Amino acid sequence: MHTVVERELELKLILSPERGIPVPARLAYRTDDPYAVHICFHVDSEHPVSWTFARDLLVEGVFRPCGHGDVRVWPAKVNGRGAVLMALTSPDGDALLEAPSAQVSAWLERTLRVVPPGSEGEQLGLDDGLAQLLAR
Repeated sequence: MHTVVERELELKLILSPERGIPVPARLAYRTDDPYAVHICFHVDSEHPVSWTFARDLLVEGVFRPCGHGDVRVWPAKVNGRGAVLMALTSPDGDALLEAPSAQVSAWLERTLRVVPPGSEGEQLGLDDGLAQLLAR
């Protein structure tokens, strides 16, 4: 039985230093994919956009800049409130998204309670599968 930890929240797509538009999003963490987090943008639209990247990257990005290439995450202060910024790059274009730090952190804490850091491999059942293969 797998567990899913989800959180709906509103992100902001940053268009320029003065302008951003709200983007409904869903954060999802699944114990059957324990190393990854999944973010689905435009959840209520005909064409939702999903991104998957390492949970560790998001955990670290709440505290300090991290990542390179397609996904970069870093903390910021926006209008006096804590935010997590995510820069996503794909062949279809680039996006800079702002998420409320408190909501992202609370959701991450829930995922870390379900699967503590360092125990992700146990969720995959590799040891059981290997034991079954070797027993044959």
